[in-house]
Amino acid sequence: MGACLALCSLASCASCLCGSAPCLLCGCCPSSNNSTVTRLVFSFFLLLGTLVSVIMILPGMEVQLRKIPGFCQGGSSIPGIENQVDCDVILGYKSVYRMCFAMTCFFFLFFVIMIRVRSSKDPRAALQNGFWFFKFLILVGITVGAFFISDPAFNTVWYYFGLVGSLFFIIIQLILLIDFAHSWNQAWVENAENNDNKCWYAGLVTFTFLNYAMAFTAVVLFYVYYTQPDDCTEHKVVISLNLIFCIIVSIVSILPKVQKAQPYSGLLQSSLISLYTMYVTWSAMTNNPNHKCNPSLLSLVSNGSTPSHSGEHTPGQLQWWDAQSVVGLLLFFFCTLYASIRSSSNTQVNKLLQTEEGGKESGEAMVGEDGVRRAVDNEEDGVTYNYSAFHFHLALASLYIMMTLTNWYLPDTSTQAMQRSKPAVWVKVCSSWLGLSLYLWTLVAPLILPDRDFN
Repeated sequence: MGACLALCSLASCASCLCGSAPCLLCGCCPSSNNSTVTRLVFSFFLLLGTLVSVIMILPGMEVQLRKIPGFCQGGSSIPGIENQVDCDVILGYKSVYRMCFAMTCFFFLFFVIMIRVRSSKDPRAALQNGFWFFKFLILVGITVGAFFISDPAFNTVWYYFGLVGSLFFIIIQLILLIDFAHSWNQAWVENAENNDNKCWYAGLVTFTFLNYAMAFTAVVLFYVYYTQPDDCTEHKVVISLNLIFCIIVSIVSILPKVQKAQPYSGLLQSSLISLYTMYVTWSAMTNNPNHKCNPSLLSLVSNGSTPSHSGEHTPGQLQWWDAQSVVGLLLFFFCTLYASIRSSSNTQVNKLLQTEEGGKESGEAMVGEDGVRRAVDNEEDGVTYNYSAFHFHLALASLYIMMTLTNWYLPDTSTQAMQRSKPAVWVKVCSSWLGLSLYLWTLVAPLILPDRDFN
């Protein structure tokens, strides 16, 4: 717990030093827009909470966590339960639920407060862009209160909140990847055209090929290891459908009419979306409680032939750091950072993410009478991003982190165990379908609604 407090103190210092608006922009920080600095600091709060959650779930932390009222006490295993999960492991999972509950409440509070803020002239904008020390105290206070929740039904109820929130966050992740792919493709094509350098085109072709190659390889591996000749019908259907959907969006992205309406649409975006869809498909299959259709990745690497049945977990096996969780965390870090600094020229994606293209350009930091640099207020005429939508995104991200660190396991209130569940499977599958539908919409919207301006 000392490490957690030290990290929290570091966050407080960092937020005061590198804040914006009423806060000072320190000499070590680059000149930046007020809106960008604010998003980065809020994202830092989220990443800090994630780091604390990771620390709480690490081996050895159960000694301190056992002292918290309402948690398992008086032994290393749950009284009266034989051959079940070790209570020391469950402590970490319960702590992650409460830490992420606090972060979700914190960001949801700001989501409500910042509704309909139009510019930095709104008095509430000062709350958004300053007072970081007090925000930190609010987050700490909610966190402390969350750890005194002792209701045994809390874990199960909050699990279903996490499922729904994670569904929407996975879709937001896909939108951010769409935006990143559009920006990436546009930048490299413009570099190739302006500099008359074909190496940029070669780079686009190379990354497109690699993305499709990895996606196709994933499909083959899914059929080999996550299906059986006489079983796993659900897996076969999901893999086949997602493969067909990825082929469809790839073809649509290069149709002449789509290319005419959106010159920068291409296979690079479709390849990246296809690869992400295969990741979500894999993540969904790893939560299937059917042991025969859900082999352990470690057993696949070690044995290379017969998948072991990993549906039942002994105390030493219940861990979050499996391959799909690590990949999920890396994607989360990338998308959170990108959402904080993005400046997109794609109107369709901007509408989906509730952002604006306008705003003053970043300039030199303002120097006050005291000689200290401060962030540039670039939102006097209008906000460059929707404050409420940004906080709602961070609240959903908190729920996604909770589900990722707990492996999407369903808490069993009767045995205090964590079990794989079918709802988690279908939440991920449906999110992949919804995400592909949104990407398809960004391609065909100018054709379906010709009277609207999508330029």
